[in-house]
Amino acid sequence: MAQSRWFKKAQAVTSRAGVKVIPHLPAGLKRLMCGGRAITIDGNTLDPSIQVMLVAQRAVGMSSLAVPGNPTATRRQNREATASLNEADIHAASIEPVAIPGPAGTIAARHYRPADEDAPLLVFFHGGGFVFGDLETHDSACRLICRDAGVHVLAVDYRLAPEHKAPAALDDCYAAYLWAREHAAALGADPDRVAVGGDSAGGNLAAVVTRLARDNGAPAPTLQWLIYPVTDLHGTTTSRTLFADGFLLTKRNMDWFENAYVEGSGIDTTDPRVSPLRVDDLTGLAPALVITAGFDPLRDEGEQYAEKLRAAGVTVDARRMGPMTHAFLNMNALGGQVSQCNAEMISALRAHLART
Repeated sequence: MAQSRWFKKAQAVTSRAGVKVIPHLPAGLKRLMCGGRAITIDGNTLDPSIQVMLVAQRAVGMSSLAVPGNPTATRRQNREATASLNEADIHAASIEPVAIPGPAGTIAARHYRPADEDAPLLVFFHGGGFVFGDLETHDSACRLICRDAGVHVLAVDYRLAPEHKAPAALDDCYAAYLWAREHAAALGADPDRVAVGGDSAGGNLAAVVTRLARDNGAPAPTLQWLIYPVTDLHGTTTSRTLFADGFLLTKRNMDWFENAYVEGSGIDTTDPRVSPLRVDDLTGLAPALVITAGFDPLRDEGEQYAEKLRAAGVTVDARRMGPMTHAFLNMNALGGQVSQCNAEMISALRAHLART
């Protein structure tokens, strides 16, 4: 009974104070909030700060990344969630809006400039299941990447589903990549080192943009940075079953994202434009840095894509962040293992671009 009272009190404190309080909680209180048990699945043990965050989110009625069937509520929920994790003390040398001509009008973008000029440029596509996400939800992440990798970041605000079906998001991202290649020097970046990257749906878009550049004879990206990417909309992997519920991104979320993006578009879920794992020929693609998370339903298909790239002769650096869930890029404020995993993959990005 006493433990139950402490558990409810801890939930209430975290819910009121916000998730940023989690790094400052005593280890014993974190364990208490999680019922005194660690979660170990498939050889990975969930980071305790993320475990506490999931408990706190459930306490305020947020059980997953999306409110299926309601894009407006989903977008509002995620703006609020990412704002609660914003790290205001992470700075770029400058942050400026950019307007990019696109296939259906102007594409809004944001340029994060590092302290060093003539640094590489990362064209970044945000995650969000093709349904949510924008320049604000990933602002803190882009500032972190810019500062710690020492790169220019061009964040792209592509069109979202269900208002804009596939391949609208891809068309915008490919147009933004070509524009970035042409204007890198004007942005103060090194025009010979232009990479693409993104998380989740953004990782999917970065992978497909890389292949389109090859197929269309456009300059190849220096690197494709794929952060827990969705690579097969029709996937039936073990990780999709293991983590179908309870770890932020759920099967119900993914089913809705898939329908919102492709239903009525005339594009099948196995089409390489939406499922890069289904491509027959991956030879000649840019080197890849592929990041997966141990408690992510997308884990296995990300690793399958890395293996398929490697088998095609592509240089691949694949890293699994075992204690993490989907979306850990946006959780850096939790500190601890989350910050360590973000630091590792951003350091790897910097190293790969420096060697090019």
